[in-house]
Amino acid sequence: MTVLVERTYVDLIELREAAKEEVKKVVLGQDRAVELMLVAALARGHVVIEGPPGSAKTLMGRAIAHMLGAQFKRIQFTPDTTPRELTGQMVNRGGELVFMPGAVFANVLLADEINRTPPRTQAALLEAMQERQVTVEGRTQRLPDPFLVIATQNPFEHEGIHPLPESQLDRFLFKIVLDYADSESELDMLDLPHQGVAPDMLGEIRPLLGVVGLDRARDELNSTLVPEQVARYLVTLARETRSLPDVELGASSRAIIHLLSAAKANARLNGRHSVSAEDVREIAPYVLRHRLIVRPGASQDEALRQALERVPMPLESVAV
Repeated sequence: MTVLVERTYVDLIELREAAKEEVKKVVLGQDRAVELMLVAALARGHVVIEGPPGSAKTLMGRAIAHMLGAQFKRIQFTPDTTPRELTGQMVNRGGELVFMPGAVFANVLLADEINRTPPRTQAALLEAMQERQVTVEGRTQRLPDPFLVIATQNPFEHEGIHPLPESQLDRFLFKIVLDYADSESELDMLDLPHQGVAPDMLGEIRPLLGVVGLDRARDELNSTLVPEQVARYLVTLARETRSLPDVELGASSRAIIHLLSAAKANARLNGRHSVSAEDVREIAPYVLRHRLIVRPGASQDEALRQALERVPMPLESVAV
């Protein structure tokens, strides 16, 4: 039996590279997605992954949980999934009411095919994602810390699906579009160990953080400097999305807070102690795009491109 020793790292740059190396044991050609998932974990954000069938959405979620060294649970959403399967329920044991935790009581929850379950069940995630607690029969139950939701959905399904409402989409830090890997990566996949058609290397992924390590990395994130001109640029960019002619609903105030957290994590993972306008510009598409409600015939990508063009970057935005 192989005993995995927790891998150590010197700084967050090394952590970023080590994370990609570990996840590559099972998922190839998705380095940027791995970086974004690490940003989300540091920024205490949730992620929705969208992609076609067989693009490793579920496998990516499992690999990230292994890499973080966190307690992991998966729930496969179906039309019959009930809210209590997520939040838990009170049961009578020997004449005493005892709380039985649901799927959300984990450090990493993989919510597979979230758009296949009805809105009532989707709504059960709302309190958990925002407040990091659930209320069952009037009693508040706090969730473990850290708590990260990785939801997956297939954009090519059209029957029996329930698109996520705007209120829920706004609670996801990122929406990551996971496309098929490039041809060389798909060729390299054939050399990965498998048991039949199932990947055989998940157990070989070494944990990099654990709960204590993640807390330490988050403390480092919280000390990241944000120059005033960069903060003003960030707010102006988000507000600009609200005035675009093809946008019915622009970025929310919550989106502004999410964008700053993600920009801080992006700066730290690139070895810098302060946020630059380039960090904001680089991470903005992943934070803002899925929050924009556009008119019929318009696209979120085009709306975001217009906002980025219309808001000038600060003259002085040197990253340190």
